[in-house]
Amino acid sequence: MELLFITLGGAVIGLIARYSLPHRHAHGSVLIPALGAGLAAALWVALTWAGLKWDGGWIWWITLVGTAVFTAVVDLLLGSLRVRADERRLHRLTRTGVPTASA
Repeated sequence: MELLFITLGGAVIGLIARYSLPHRHAHGSVLIPALGAGLAAALWVALTWAGLKWDGGWIWWITLVGTAVFTAVVDLLLGSLRVRADERRLHRLTRTGVPTASA
């Protein structure tokens, strides 16, 4: 049951990251929340395998804070990479002499 709660918490963290960080137009609307949910679940399972108790406070804090940091970094990195790639592609398309309708 706790795995379900932590997965939902990861999805909520992903939603917060998606709508509070810039470049949200550069990637899909479900990508960052899904990443947050998956990461939270994987981190929770790894920490339980490492011996942390599910009813202890540390596993919750480590999972939620780790998920928040990771999703924020990935959101910022992915968004900026995508914007730069789009700008390079637009520049390449406009300088190669693509025929226009008026030509």
